[in-house]
This record gives sequence, C-alpha cells and structure tokens, in this order.
Amino acid sequence: MNVALWVAAWLLAAVALLGGVTKAFVPKERLAAAEGGGWTADVGTGFVKTLGVLELLAAAGLLLPAALGVAPVLVPVTAVCWVLLMIGAMITHGRRGEHRFVALNLVYLALAAFIAWGHFGPEPFTG
Repeated sequence: MNVALWVAAWLLAAVALLGGVTKAFVPKERLAAAEGGGWTADVGTGFVKTLGVLELLAAAGLLLPAALGVAPVLVPVTAVCWVLLMIGAMITHGRRGEHRFVALNLVYLALAAFIAWGHFGPEPFTG
C-alpha cells in the first residue's frame, strides 16, 4: 500500500508542478489561447498566478514532508486541499462545456482522495 501511495503522490506532484509552473510563469494571454485555458480570460492575472503558486506548494506538500520526515501529516492535508481545488476546476470546466477536462480533473481528484484516504486511514505515511 505504501508503494502505491508514493506512486500516486509522485504522479500528482508532477501534475501540480507542471500546472503550477505554467500558471505562475506563462503570460495569462498565452494561457487563455491554449486548449482548456480559456477560463483564464475570465479572471484576473493575480488569481491565475495565485493558483499557480498554490499548485507549486501542493507539489512540494505531496512529497517533501514525508520524504524529509518533517510533519508527514501535511501530505494527506495537501491531498484534501487538492481535492477541493479539483472540485473548483471541474465546476469551472463544466460550466464552459469542457467535459474532457472535467474527466481529467476527476482523475486527479481520485488520486488525491486515494492519498488522503491512505494516509488518514489504514496506512501511515512512511519513507
């Protein structure tokens, strides 16, 4: 179980890192022109950059606390926060009729829920 939780955490951290770098450092206009990024045209630049920073923090929070043995409870807490973020993403993409992205966000939500369940539930997060 621990190996599955680590694999899930690494996969989700990679997604968070990629999304975070993109939102934090790519100009909003370029994001808005990309497939699935149209929602950025409807919000402020600060909001997009803030989401990017939160995703970068999530990438770190899914791996570093357990890897370093410092406050490993932050891993499932981060996973729960990711679930909430994905609910918002699913609502946003759903309102825009972007059902493919809703499905993708559901996969990310499921990974995060698995991580949270695994570490709050039957398996302590060990290195």
